[in-house]
Amino acid sequence: MTSMTRREAIRLVGGMPLAAWAAGPGDSTTVPPLAPGRPMSPERRALIDAFRAQLSGIADRFEPRMHKGSLAMPYRLFRPSGAARAPLVLYLHGSGGLGDDNQKQLGLGNIFGTHVWALPENQKRFPCYVLAPQTDRGWAAYQRSSSGEPARVVSGFGDGAKLALEIVQALGREFAIDEQRIYVTGQSMGGAGVWNLITHRPQTFAAAVVCCGSATPDDVRLAKDLPLWNFHGDADQTVAVTVSRDRIAALRKAGGRPLSTEYAGVDHNVWEWAYTEPALPSWLFARHR
Repeated sequence: MTSMTRREAIRLVGGMPLAAWAAGPGDSTTVPPLAPGRPMSPERRALIDAFRAQLSGIADRFEPRMHKGSLAMPYRLFRPSGAARAPLVLYLHGSGGLGDDNQKQLGLGNIFGTHVWALPENQKRFPCYVLAPQTDRGWAAYQRSSSGEPARVVSGFGDGAKLALEIVQALGREFAIDEQRIYVTGQSMGGAGVWNLITHRPQTFAAAVVCCGSATPDDVRLAKDLPLWNFHGDADQTVAVTVSRDRIAALRKAGGRPLSTEYAGVDHNVWEWAYTEPALPSWLFARHR
């Protein structure tokens, strides 16, 4: 099979009729047109393969840095060309990025959520800063036991989320960042971090994108006014799709209008589909506070 390039897929999407997309059971919200093909079809997988083929050299443009605030946190920063004021995308990695090597948050499955905004074609259309901090303690709030039992997620503003926000604020003082266009996105454990951040500091962000965020006791209704696009695979064996369904339902009951996309047959690695949706960058960068 000849692989479809990302450019070809984008042209194909541009020719699609603007039909409503049913994004899950009982969903009454229309999301932007998605890439053509069912999730497991060759044409849709080709879009993911085309994304991977464009990544050479991009990680090298993420400068390694260290934040020394209330606690230390390593991070990587991609800077757009030119001196004009630009938005910032904060990406929170999944559990595979845990540590302090300042590398893993850019690798493995995290390549999708970090690199997509830095692709040359997206930087040409939407120049932006991309911030990828790395936590060794998780993003949400946890209660850790001295007896060696696993940490338990609890209510409250997470230490990892607080540190990430400290970095955003510090970068705002250092660079020409558009404070009206700060976005947050993350996957799995990082998706839980997104929910934690937008629950406790919703006024900071212009929009959020969540991929298969794991469960937390955060009162998501506090983020009802924030534009949000949530992604989940309906075959997820790590974080049940019902976690996302319950959060979206709570937001809508509170008066919010979140977007929700479920992919049939997709497991936990939903980020491969979400971050390669050609409509996602346009949707995100159109949001302003």
